[in-house]
Amino acid sequence: MMQMGDLLGPGPVLLPGDPAAEAELNDGGDPAIVAAAHPAASVAWAALAEAALADDRAVTAYAYARTGYHRGLDALRRNGWKGFGPVPFHHPPNRGFLRCVAALARAADAIGEAEEYHRCLDLLDDCDPAARGQLGLS
Repeated sequence: MMQMGDLLGPGPVLLPGDPAAEAELNDGGDPAIVAAAHPAASVAWAALAEAALADDRAVTAYAYARTGYHRGLDALRRNGWKGFGPVPFHHPPNRGFLRCVAALARAADAIGEAEEYHRCLDLLDDCDPAARGQLGLS
């Protein structure tokens, strides 16, 4: 496993994920139905936000991404995250949260909310410096 950041800082948080929600999405399940059945699964909210962005529905995407972001923060805190420290992209269960942060950045940018856009980029950089590139943000 790759160690990231300050060697004296907290270790990486590796979320347990939601195998049922992930399986339903991987099997082509409707993200809205998956999110309703598994509201704590950031991965479902990320799928909803990304679809809304693809349809030029930035406000809707913002709402979905913000929901997934907050559900992800809850999961991170339950798993020992104190508001800082690595949340590596290479760990698949972390990707739902990181995708929500990226979608929130895109939606904030689309509606002209520059401060939120930059906060999201900073959070991605703090979680994993490689995440922005993996998520198509520069």
